Amino acid sequence: MTEQILSHLRALYEPAVAKTTYTALQVLMEQVRIPIPDATTPFSERDIALITYGDTLRREGEAPLETLYDFLCSHLSDLVSIIHILPFSPYSSDDGFSVVDYEAVDKNLGDWDHINKIAYEFRLMVDLVLNHMSAQSAWFKAFLADNPGYADLFFIESPDTDLSSVTRPRATSLLTPFNKDSGEKVHVWTTFSADQVDFDYRAPATLLRMIGVLLFYIEQGASIIRLDAVAYLWKQVGTSSIHLQQTHKVIQLIRAILDEVAPHVLIITETNVPHQENISYFGDGYNEAQMVYNFSLPPLLLYTMKTGDVTLIANWINSLKQLSERTTFFNFTASHDGIGVRPLEGLVDNETIRELAAFVEARGGRVSYRQNTDGSLSPYELNITYVDAVASPDADETTRIKQFIVTQAVMLALSGMPAVYIHNLLGSHNDTGAVERLGYARAINRAKLDADALLDELQDENSFRAKVLETYQNLITARRNCPCFHPNVSQQAFATHDNGVLVIVRESGSQTVYAMHNFTDRPATVTLDIAGWHDLLSGDSGENGNVEVDPYGIRWLEVRN
Repeated sequence: MTEQILSHLRALYEPAVAKTTYTALQVLMEQVRIPIPDATTPFSERDIALITYGDTLRREGEAPLETLYDFLCSHLSDLVSIIHILPFSPYSSDDGFSVVDYEAVDKNLGDWDHINKIAYEFRLMVDLVLNHMSAQSAWFKAFLADNPGYADLFFIESPDTDLSSVTRPRATSLLTPFNKDSGEKVHVWTTFSADQVDFDYRAPATLLRMIGVLLFYIEQGASIIRLDAVAYLWKQVGTSSIHLQQTHKVIQLIRAILDEVAPHVLIITETNVPHQENISYFGDGYNEAQMVYNFSLPPLLLYTMKTGDVTLIANWINSLKQLSERTTFFNFTASHDGIGVRPLEGLVDNETIRELAAFVEARGGRVSYRQNTDGSLSPYELNITYVDAVASPDADETTRIKQFIVTQAVMLALSGMPAVYIHNLLGSHNDTGAVERLGYARAINRAKLDADALLDELQDENSFRAKVLETYQNLITARRNCPCFHPNVSQQAFATHDNGVLVIVRESGSQTVYAMHNFTDRPATVTLDIAGWHDLLSGDSGENGNVEVDPYGIRWLEVRN
């Protein structure tokens, strides 16, 4: 392992620098005190992740992390095994992704004791925001003051440099001017916003600082590390500055370090890009991330519901490959961000993406844009709750719930680990008031909920939230109790009934599951070459292969081979 770590460092830095960096890294690793649990498989069919902000649920006079903990233990302990708490450090913008202090918990949320409690009951997933930090942070202020310990921490570039080849995820300026305490003006690389200043990993001290943060999080109980915006980590003038080999080497280095000091900890990369670029972060299946977000899934499901044609998503599912028994996809339909449309590139044409954007706007959503290398703008992200994206506003409530749930059932039936955003689980609608109040489109799906009012709604079995949660619970329970839904069990998909019904076949040992999902408003009779079946969801059984599927209906049929 020592030689492997050294090899990664030599790929990043000159030999002498790599050696001194390794010596410093050894000190960091030797100081770590991380209890390593008994050897276990990295994931199973019982693993479901919940994505939430630390303050999505609020109660007067109570720390939001305590409110979250109570809700998790009282309502979700039998449903989810992993809790992804979105950035909980003090921040200055971007709802946590502009970190001010990596080693502190935002006092408005709670403290490390609250985080530790959640980590004790569930597997904890945390964000390592390693591409940038807040321009309001003490680190950046020390950089502007020419403090020697921070001299090379952030990436400076001349505004006269030709940066036209750089891939942009935003329509904002790539360089932001700042005045140092000495009066010198510097232009700092800011990939995402003027308040998010990018690190310079050409300096080994920067790498060591962030490795220190990583190990600190693991000491606090984190067992899954999300590498936020990692694709943009290494910058190099004259290139796209995305997916560079040096970036992959940094991830390989992190993996090698964790394999040494915390082999139970998983890495997940967040790269909202076209599919082939995204899956490159699996590496060879053993040397980079154990999980990558399945970013093409959310917009594909939206497209499928819009068209009522499952052909495209069936073909895409059949193209997915598991690289090794140590890797899997992180399947989701919604998160704190919007529905990224770059992952549709290569699957549909640009006109189809523009039509999806217009479709979302017609349903009360917003569209965020990115700047292309020629200066033009393209849709980057659709900002809308997933319920309001896929459920027709003209339909009755029962139909809207079925339209939403059928998309969630596909996500849960696929090979990979499912991740459920809390506002999906609770059936939240667009928070357009927050968009107007806060001034940014992503606020539409980041509502803050009064915990007691929410509990009252959930106790009312006729409320929209209660109906959504109950239906979701049934799906999750069925998945967790069926070995065919193990993340690495093989899958095959096909379209049937005039391409309106998606069938996903999962087979494990003597058991096969045919997961059927109707994306139309018409009942369907699906004919399968099976003798008898048992529906994991309804409890129904049948003696032949002619199976009725309701409009927007779901059947998960268990068959003994």
